[in-house]
Amino acid sequence: MQSGMYVSLSSQRALDRRLTTIADNMANMNTVGFRATEVKFDEVLSKTGNDINAKVAFVSQGNDYLSQRTGEMSRTGNDLDFAVKGDAWMSLETPAGKILTRDGRFTLTDTGELVSVRGYKVLDAGGGPIQLNRNGGEIHVGSDGTIVQDGRQVSQIGLFQADVTKGFLRYDNSGIVTTQTPQPVVDNPSVGIMQGYIEQSNVNGIQEMTELVKVNRAFESISSVMGQTENSLAETIKALGGSK
Repeated sequence: MQSGMYVSLSSQRALDRRLTTIADNMANMNTVGFRATEVKFDEVLSKTGNDINAKVAFVSQGNDYLSQRTGEMSRTGNDLDFAVKGDAWMSLETPAGKILTRDGRFTLTDTGELVSVRGYKVLDAGGGPIQLNRNGGEIHVGSDGTIVQDGRQVSQIGLFQADVTKGFLRYDNSGIVTTQTPQPVVDNPSVGIMQGYIEQSNVNGIQEMTELVKVNRAFESISSVMGQTENSLAETIKALGGSK
């Protein structure tokens, strides 16, 4: 009976974590470049009692991972707006170090540095800041990130890849910091830059709402089972106590 309580508690912890990710996803439905967080739960077996073959299945705390769905590409017509095509990220220099992002809403500073909407420096393929001529001609960016201004190549927006399944942390909503060191993309035609576009959040609002309802119902169901288990345990204790 106690094993049942422990299983229920592990399930509630797992559902609580899923609720947290759903809430975060829904809060970022309109965050440019945001990728939804999903959670994978594993079954954990534990031996119980004196019977070495008797095992109880618990739910693990879960591992977060990023949804790989591509968000909708919206055309803005702004020469300093960029979207990433394929499985890659752009990189920014922040107070926390280098981060990866798919939010390509950039601007030029008075000194010609290419920066994000929060003022973080956009990095090139070598990991250095991108410097342009603010008073120069039009800026053209090729699919490989090459920046051409006044008819000559002046820099290149860096594209990077990292295995986010190895672990990651959020930074400023759409940014992430990975435990694995990002590597620059070299000669990969499946990824690239789209100038004049931005990528919207890949959160599916209807799907998240449906998931929220399912998780809430599961939570309520487990709470009901736990209440019944507690009542049964109390009745058993009373019965045993009265049989003396």
